[in-house]
Amino acid sequence: MWLILLPMLAQVPADRALLEAEHAREAGMPVLRAAVAGSDMHAQRLAARAIGRIENPANADALTPLLRSPDAQVRGAAFGALAQMRAQRDYGALLSAERDASVRAVIHEAIGRAKPFSEASEALLVSGLSDPDARARAGAARGLESLFRLNPAPRRPTAATLTALHAAFAANAAEDTRELILLTMNAASDRDSMTIASGLSDPSPQVRRLAVIGGRSWVRDTAPMVQYQALRLSRSCERAIEALTNASDHVAIAGVDMLASLKCNAKPLPALVTGGRNWRIRGHAIVALAAVDPAQAQRALAGLMADSVWQMRAWVADAARIVKDSATLAVLAKDPNPNVAINALTTVDDAIRALRSDHAGLVLAGAERLKTAPDLTARLPRIVGAFNRLASDGSMTMRDPRVALLTRIGEVADTGTNDLLREALSDRDPAVATVAAQILSARTGTTVLPVTTTLPIPPLPPADYIRGLAGAQARITIKGLGTITVDLLTDEAPVTVGVFSQLAESGQYNGLTFHRIVPNFVIQGGSPGADEFDGRSREFLRDEVGLARQRRGTIGISTRGRDTGDAQIYFNLVDNFRLDRDYTVMATMRSGFDIMDRVQEGDVIEIITIIRAGSRSKRR
Repeated sequence: MWLILLPMLAQVPADRALLEAEHAREAGMPVLRAAVAGSDMHAQRLAARAIGRIENPANADALTPLLRSPDAQVRGAAFGALAQMRAQRDYGALLSAERDASVRAVIHEAIGRAKPFSEASEALLVSGLSDPDARARAGAARGLESLFRLNPAPRRPTAATLTALHAAFAANAAEDTRELILLTMNAASDRDSMTIASGLSDPSPQVRRLAVIGGRSWVRDTAPMVQYQALRLSRSCERAIEALTNASDHVAIAGVDMLASLKCNAKPLPALVTGGRNWRIRGHAIVALAAVDPAQAQRALAGLMADSVWQMRAWVADAARIVKDSATLAVLAKDPNPNVAINALTTVDDAIRALRSDHAGLVLAGAERLKTAPDLTARLPRIVGAFNRLASDGSMTMRDPRVALLTRIGEVADTGTNDLLREALSDRDPAVATVAAQILSARTGTTVLPVTTTLPIPPLPPADYIRGLAGAQARITIKGLGTITVDLLTDEAPVTVGVFSQLAESGQYNGLTFHRIVPNFVIQGGSPGADEFDGRSREFLRDEVGLARQRRGTIGISTRGRDTGDAQIYFNLVDNFRLDRDYTVMATMRSGFDIMDRVQEGDVIEIITIIRAGSRSKRR
C-alpha cells in the first residue's frame, strides 16, 4: 500500500510548486520552463496549462518540446496553452501529424484563435469538419466559430465555407457541434432555409433556440428558452399579451417588458401592477405602465413606494424616473437600501450623500452623477474624503468607485490634490495607479508613469485545504426552491475552488441573493451589495481558464477584466461558448437544472455546503 502511495505523496509538493509558479504569472516562468524540460508528464501538463494562462505569446517557444510528446494529454495541454495565448504556429503540419482526435480538436481551436488572422486557417478548419472522429469535428466547428467571432471585420465565411457548414450540420447530431455551426452562421447572417428548418426540429432546445435566432421569426415551442427567444423576435403585442400567463417567469416578464418597448395597449398592465403573481411581475409592470400610460402609472406610485420588498421599491424608482415624479424620487433617494437609492439618485445632493456609503454601487452612482455637477471644486473635500476612506479599507474589489472618485478629483483644477495623486501612483490596484498617472501627466505637461503596473498576488489557500477538496461537491440551497448540487473542478481551477469553498464554509454566501437575471444567458449572485460592484472577496481572484467549457449548468466567477474575479458566482443558463477561455469555470452541475431555471431576481442563497469526497463515501 505504501509503495503505491509514495509516488502520489512525492507529487503533492511538486503540484504545489507549480501552482505557486502559475499564481506568480511571469515571475513563475523559470519554474514552469523547468517542469516542461523535465520528464514528469503530469508536471508537464500542469506547466503547459499554467504557461497558457499567462497569455503571453512570447512564451510559446517554451511549449515547443511538448507538441511532440508521446502523451496525448500533454500534447493537448500544450496546444490548449497555444490557443489560450492565441499564438501562431504551422498548425497544418502539426494537425496532419496528430493521430489523437481529442488533440486534433484542441489544435482546431488553436487555429481559430490564433492571431493575426491567417488566410489558411479557414480552409484548415473547413477540412476539419470532415474529420472521421466526432470530437475533432466539434473542435473544427469551435475553431470556425472563434475565427469569425474574434476576427469579425471584414472577415466573413466564404461561400465554400458556408456550404461546408450546412453539410456538417446535416451530418452531425452532436449538440455542441450543431450549436457552434449555427453560431457561426448567425454571425454571418446566413439563413440557409434547410439548416434552419432542421435546427427547429432538433431534440435539443439549445439548438432550436439558435435556429430561432437564425430564422428571425416566431415559432411555437415547448421549451421556455425557445419560447423566450421566439417572443423576443416576434415584436408582436399579441404575442406579448399571450406570454403574460406563461408558466416561466422569464417568458412572462419578457412579455411585460415588450408591452412597454412596443408601446402596446396599457389595458393588461394595471391588473399586473396590483395583482401580478409575484413582485417581479409587478415591478416590471409598473415600469411598463410608466412607459405606456404615464398618468396612470403616476397615480399608482404612491401606493407602491413603501413596498416591503426593496427590489420592488427599486422598480418604483425606475418608473418614477420615466414619469419624472421628482417627489417620489426624493423620498426613495433616501431609502435605507442602497440599490433603491441608486435607482432614485437624481440630484447633486443625492450624489454627495451617496459618497458616505460603504456600498460600492451607491458610491459609484454618486461619483458618476457628479460628473456634470456645477461647482465641483466646492465638493472636492467630500470626494477626496470618500476616496481616502475606500483606499484605507484596502479592498481590491472596490475598484470601480475608487476609479470614478479619482477621475472626479482629476477634473478639478486644484493642485492641492497632487500629493494624493502621487501617493496613488503606488496604489495596490494598477487601474487606480494608471488613472493617477494620467491626471498628473495632464496637469504637469510631462509623462508620469504609474509605479504599480501589475496586480498584487493574493495568498493561496493552504495546500492541505485544496488537496482535501479533490472530488468535492457543493450543495447550494436556494430558499423556497430547493438544492442544486455541483461537482467542484478542483483539478481545473484549484485556487478558485479553494477560495469559493473557504467563503462558503465560513457562511459568507448565506443570505445573499441573485441580483442579475439575464434569460438565455446567466443568473448571477453572491454579492453582499446585491449588485455588480460589491465583490464577495476582498482580493481579486486570478483567472483559471482553459479547456473547461461554459456549458449550461456550469458555474463561473464574475470579473472586471483579466484576473479580477470578485467571488460573485454565475450559472450558465445555456451553452455560452463565447465566454470560453475568458472566465473561470469552477463547477459543473450534477442536479438541480430545474431549480436553476426558476431562479429569479431576489432569490436567496440560504446556504452553500461543501461535501468532501470522503464524507460522501462514509454516508454510503
